[in-house]
Amino acid sequence: MKLFYYLEEKIFFLLYQIVFFFFLKIVFRELNLPAIIQFYCFLIFMTSLIFYFCFDYWKTKKEYQKIMQTIKNLEEKYLIAEVLPKPHRLKDKAYYDVLKLATKAMNDRMVKMENDVLEYQEYVESFAHEIKIPISALSLTYDNEKNYELKEIVKKMDNLIEQMLYYARSKNTEKDYFVKELNLAEVIHPLILNYKDYFFKNEITLSVKNLDATIYTDEKWLSFILSQIIQNSVKYFDKKMKKLEISCTQEQNKTILMIFDNGCGIKSSDLPRVFEKGFTGSDRKKENATGMGLYLAKKLCDQLNLGIWIESKEKEYTKIYISFPKGTIHQFKSN
Repeated sequence: MKLFYYLEEKIFFLLYQIVFFFFLKIVFRELNLPAIIQFYCFLIFMTSLIFYFCFDYWKTKKEYQKIMQTIKNLEEKYLIAEVLPKPHRLKDKAYYDVLKLATKAMNDRMVKMENDVLEYQEYVESFAHEIKIPISALSLTYDNEKNYELKEIVKKMDNLIEQMLYYARSKNTEKDYFVKELNLAEVIHPLILNYKDYFFKNEITLSVKNLDATIYTDEKWLSFILSQIIQNSVKYFDKKMKKLEISCTQEQNKTILMIFDNGCGIKSSDLPRVFEKGFTGSDRKKENATGMGLYLAKKLCDQLNLGIWIESKEKEYTKIYISFPKGTIHQFKSN
């Protein structure tokens, strides 16, 4: 709180004191009081006035700082009206009552919005689960008919539905995860089998190394994160010899998983933005890109306290790393 704003609020009181000062001067002159008495009277008056303003400014500033500190310490700042002390001055009471009404209206609206979002999320999850049944039936039918082109299209549909489902759940991971001790190889091998037809058809050479490592996380969420990374890797192969490598290294306090591909790589100017929602890069030829896979992978890694970063060289390679803290079950973040 600046002194200027304080004095601006006290302007009428200051004017009153100035008028009172001149009134006293006229009274003293009419009473013919000795100059020394007049001097001491004015000195006492001015000292009292300065002391009053100093004390009142200090008190007002303390109250202001207390309120600001309360706001800073309050996690849900929209509840400020509930923790503010009730004022005594009539003018302040008016502001206080208006603030209470405004925050109540906003809180009511937020509750409604949260209920609407929850209802929509439940619908999306229900739709995703229901639509997976006919998709699985189509996939099985095309597999029996050996129609692998249509099966691949159905697989893409299934991947998009899965992405939609996890996006809907991504705001509430703490309600949906189950942490346990996992072997990294046992998580990755089923994923590889899931993409074996695509690898074979597109002549992708797969190399898997040193995956016998113990980690602590949620198997379902990790599988989804890895599937998004693998899908992103195989999507942009532009060389005749296509290579995909999945390997693991051990460090003192963490386990690091690396997924390498020798695809088209990423421009250095695009690297800082690859985890942004909807970002598909400056190459507009990427017609099939949605910009959601890496965004969701990063978001879920952050919430599960897993590190994720990318190294890439345009037209040469891309490396995506995921780090897992070593030791017992690590702390998870919630939204």
